Amino acid sequence: MPDDTLSNRAINTIRFLAVDGVERARSGHPGLPMGAAPMAFALWTRFLHHNPLNPAWPNRDRFVLSAGHGSMLLYALLHLTGYDLPLAELERFRQLGSKTPGHPEYGHTQGVETTTGPLGQGFATAVGMAMAERHLAATYNRPGFSVTDHFTYAIVSDGDLMEGISAEAASLAGHLKLGKIVFLYDDNHISIEGQTEITFTEDVLQRFHAYGWHTERVADGTDVEAIAAAIDKARSVTDQPSLVAVRTHIAEGSPNKHDSPAAHGSPLGPEEVRLTRNNLGWPNNPFYIPEDVRTFFLEAKTRGAQQQAAWETTWQRYCREFPELGEELATRWQGTLPSDWDQSLPTFAEGQTLATRSASGQVLNALASKVRSLFGGSADLAPSNDTRLKDAADFSAEHYDGRNVHFGVREHAMAAALNGLSLHGGIRPFGGTFLIFSDYAKPAIRLAALMRQPVIYVFTHDSIGLGEDGPTHQPVEQLAGLRALPNLWVIRPADANETREAWKVALESTNHPVALALSRQKLPVLPVTAPPVANGGYIVRDTKTLDVILLATGSEVSLALDAARTLESDGIGARVVSLPCWELFDRMPDEYRESILPSEVVARVAIEAASPLGWDRYVGRHGKILGMQGFGASGSIEQLLPYFGFTVDRVVQAVNQVLTATGERK
Repeated sequence: MPDDTLSNRAINTIRFLAVDGVERARSGHPGLPMGAAPMAFALWTRFLHHNPLNPAWPNRDRFVLSAGHGSMLLYALLHLTGYDLPLAELERFRQLGSKTPGHPEYGHTQGVETTTGPLGQGFATAVGMAMAERHLAATYNRPGFSVTDHFTYAIVSDGDLMEGISAEAASLAGHLKLGKIVFLYDDNHISIEGQTEITFTEDVLQRFHAYGWHTERVADGTDVEAIAAAIDKARSVTDQPSLVAVRTHIAEGSPNKHDSPAAHGSPLGPEEVRLTRNNLGWPNNPFYIPEDVRTFFLEAKTRGAQQQAAWETTWQRYCREFPELGEELATRWQGTLPSDWDQSLPTFAEGQTLATRSASGQVLNALASKVRSLFGGSADLAPSNDTRLKDAADFSAEHYDGRNVHFGVREHAMAAALNGLSLHGGIRPFGGTFLIFSDYAKPAIRLAALMRQPVIYVFTHDSIGLGEDGPTHQPVEQLAGLRALPNLWVIRPADANETREAWKVALESTNHPVALALSRQKLPVLPVTAPPVANGGYIVRDTKTLDVILLATGSEVSLALDAARTLESDGIGARVVSLPCWELFDRMPDEYRESILPSEVVARVAIEAASPLGWDRYVGRHGKILGMQGFGASGSIEQLLPYFGFTVDRVVQAVNQVLTATGERK
């Protein structure tokens, strides 16, 4: 006979809401929710501190469904515990415009802490959330006042643990001794292609033990008491993150698809759904929720309100005892900047030469003295990226109040952790590496753009100008790839002052990630001391008689200026336009863009030491683009620039070709 206890009926409610949602949509992943329902039930009803009436409560526990393909598990839990997710939305699973998309999306569905689905991303993002919790706790908590004190939980799958990003993130979390992490591993031994033994035979718990994690194993994934005991034990371990491997069975309760890869990503089918209902003693009534089960789950609203109320009492006492700290922390939660945040930024004089990475370091440190929420570091490249905060300590297991993060050579994990830091709140995260290695970070950058998180990326060594390291380290297609991402602002400053303004744009952004592409080589400071980078593009040098427009970004703007002076001596009037951020320029009113790039001037030459892809939108069909047509080479910058055609003579030649082709040649 099926178990008819309230707990078991509650678990079956989760299972069948998932089954019915997938069946109604005729697509989705029923197997994981069916197998993981008992562990999710144990976590959400016995441990998770959250308030469905206020999903943004700062001290809530964070829950991440890293195995985002099992999204109906999360949607069922959110609906049952009283979040603003009506049953009608579960019935519209995967339909256009519903609040229940195929994978959980942050900002789209109330209670979803992060967008997941690309396996491993949720795992690493959750590590970033736990880092934020530890940093804010160490910075602001005082004896008797734990205003930041919560756990980060996740359900992770075999696929999550196969992805390389989880190895990087697990290694970092173990090193940092992030004891507020408890991850439940849905150890169901199934992937799309079959049993995991065809490809995944390592001892996972031994691997995590080697990373410095506390590990537990639950042999029976339906044993709620054993799961709860393992979670409770994991919570008591304060100096290690915890991984609890729960041996589950995909499509638990299905007579014919139990332990079958067929249940991973396809509906059970009407007949198998009927058999499963019979097997588990469940009514043949889609989206059925017993009244006592509904009442039981909705206790989360009362419980969550009480938990938040107790915290609010502590918070109010804290603000009375430590008013300055309370005001500062509240400001950080709100994501607002101090009133004087940009008052001490450096100004760079014309005649100086300075690499934009060096200027960035100066600006970052000036900002960090005012904006205490700035928190980040580099993937083992801080001295080269100039990302170290000179007056701040290192973030470590011994000093969680430090603001300099040593991410190690872990670009994948770093970028995802930056997302978690941002999503948690109270942190303005930044992370640095070479532009070429943005490829390693790309999946997490894409999620930052999708989630509209204001993460800041400091990408240095932005062109062949880095020199002797050669084509493996010289970015060519990276700028084009990053510019292709919707909602990401890519800024390539031409000099130190543009770099300062780029940082201001980044700090003022509230819903756009920003990528700064910075030079290794020194660049001359341009004559414009307050360049309007926020406009995306502007005129650096104008001419009385406008014959041609030279457009450039970064280090090539100074080349364009040199070429313009040569052209002027030949009687050709050249306007030089710096276009540091295409995305910002394209957002400007038509009138402004027309004033910079007047449509009647069709003679245009764009110059950028990168792939020419995309520049045609600005030069038009009559213009010419001087870019990289292939990979770079190893050599000094003095050799490479003429070798690849980035010289005044080559620009002048291109201008003459365009003027001749357009009939503008005098």
